[in-house]
Parts: sequence; C-alpha cells; structure tokens
Amino acid sequence: MSGHSKWANIKNKKAANDKVKGTAFAKMSRIITLAVLEGGGVTNPDTNFKLRLAIEKARAFNMPKENINRAIERGHGPDSALLKEVVYEAFGPHGVALVIMCSTDNPTRTHNEVKGVIEKRGGKMGSQGSVGYLFQKCAVMQFDLTTSSEDMIFEFGQKIQAYDIDEGEGKITVYFPFEQFGKAKEALGGAIHPTLSEIEYRPLSRVQVPSEVEAKHIMELAEAIEELADVHNVFSNLE
Repeated sequence: MSGHSKWANIKNKKAANDKVKGTAFAKMSRIITLAVLEGGGVTNPDTNFKLRLAIEKARAFNMPKENINRAIERGHGPDSALLKEVVYEAFGPHGVALVIMCSTDNPTRTHNEVKGVIEKRGGKMGSQGSVGYLFQKCAVMQFDLTTSSEDMIFEFGQKIQAYDIDEGEGKITVYFPFEQFGKAKEALGGAIHPTLSEIEYRPLSRVQVPSEVEAKHIMELAEAIEELADVHNVFSNLE
C-alpha cells in the first residue's frame, strides 16, 4: 500500500463510474473550501498557495469550473465555520496502524461511518495518539523530471529543510516539515512545479503480515474507508 494519496488510484480505476466521480468531486470541494478557511478566507489562488494547489488537483480530475468556484465561495460563506479537518487513528488486522484524514461538517457522523467500515472488516478505532506516534506528519511534493530540473528540485529540498528525497521512475518526491508548507511557494521560486502536493503521515517503520491474502485484506479495508465521502486520505504502516 502506497504512502501517497489514493486520489490517483481512484481516478485511474474508477473514473468512468459516475457515482465515484461525484464522490471525488465532493472530496475535492471540501479540500478547496478548507484551503480557503486555513488561508484566512483568502480566495485568490495567487496569494493562497494551498488553494492554488487544491484547484490544480481538482482540474486534474476534470472538476467543472462552477464546482470549483462554489467550493471557494463556501470557504467564506455563512456555513464555513462548520467544516473542519479531523484525523482518526485506528488498528487494522495483524497490528497494522491506520491514520485517516477527513474533512467534515459533522465529526460525529464521520466518526461513526469510519468506525463502522473498520469494525466490519476486523479492525477497531483507536484514541487520539494511539498510533500517531508510529508516523511522521510531513509535507510531500512530487516532481516530474520531464518538466522540472533535478538540480532545482534538490535545491528546493535544501531550502525547505527536507527530511528525505526519493527518486524513481522519472519522478522525485520531496518530504519536508509540514510547518514549512506555507513557505513552499517562495522556495519553489516559480522555476519548478509539483505534480503532487499534500500533507502525509509517513510511517516510521513498517509491519509485515503473514501472507499476500492478509495484505490484500488490509488494502481492501483502506480502500473501503477511502470510498467514504468525508475521507480524503488513508495512510498505513503496512509493508
């Protein structure tokens, strides 16, 4: 199971399904609205870096412009205070830890939905901090080497105090302190552009399970959680 967001998997595997596409748009709308809220109500993507990245991701999913605009407006409308980001921690089968990122206007509803999916598949919800110490919260940016210079990417990594830089399959992924996310636009300098940018919970160590059958079971659990409308990312420490 990849540590990265499963948005790409949703797009590649199920984009033709209208129901899934609608769910993906709903997820993206919440992320855009949160970007406005966390940016102090700034609706201009030129001055709200997180909003610009959220809009770019939405466009990659062919999300209609009017949907994007509505999500932006919702960020400073009368109901804006109701939406918040919440993080749940859970235990999957065989001791695998899960961190679940959600955006919701009703945390009780979201908690119950997530709990129901987890318990149905042999896991259990954890309390705050029960598995969080097994992960490192960090910002992640991925660059395509066909459009971004390797030297500039490594220079960006130095400026942003990167934890780690991984290279493979024509891409470079930079992991850096999430507190530096707001400074990323300045560090990028406009010369390179990430193809993926998000906050990630990166496992400090990984857990092996007895067989591929068990591993598949855990991956199916993670995918079932991700299909919930309020969930926008799931991370595990599965090997």
